[in-house]
Amino acid sequence: MIVLVRHGQTAANATGLLQGHADLPLSDVGRGQAAALSVALAASGATRVITSPLQRAMHTAAPIAAALGIDATIEDRLVELDYGEWDGRALVDVGGHEWASWRADPNFAPPNGESLRAVRLRVESWLADEAQRDDIVVAVSHVSPIKAAICAVIGAGEGSTWRMHLDVASVSRLARRPGGIVLIGYNEVVPQRARG
Repeated sequence: MIVLVRHGQTAANATGLLQGHADLPLSDVGRGQAAALSVALAASGATRVITSPLQRAMHTAAPIAAALGIDATIEDRLVELDYGEWDGRALVDVGGHEWASWRADPNFAPPNGESLRAVRLRVESWLADEAQRDDIVVAVSHVSPIKAAICAVIGAGEGSTWRMHLDVASVSRLARRPGGIVLIGYNEVVPQRARG
């Protein structure tokens, strides 16, 4: 089983900013989401927790790993799409022509950034390695790599990512089968306990 976890909320994604490789911390809400994920996944049976090298993912992975009694390790192929010069920019401020190009062409990359195709290729490389294992792993990543993994598993093109919504602090699940990896759950949101 491969349990894909999108990191918790940051101030940037709460306000609609692209954050890509910008290494931003979790917000208070995001830290609460990470704590809720750790409770929800404590009995998952996972023997590995791997994470993108960006702190918002590592700080989501840390309490999950602690709840499982193991250490999280870095997996560079899970890092977010590099938005290059668009990092920190509001999504609504991406120009109409650039937006259309981005949505139409999986090879389009923001200036000094990375394309959806490039993300797909590195995520497929990671999935090929994971397909050889038979354990339960929690993989903490970001919206673009998780969508790329889902598209790879179901055989959809990169353009399908534009028609998929993925919440922060959500869980998606992949299962290893004799014929390959299959999707068994998508965008499961873990409820947070009210603070009293």
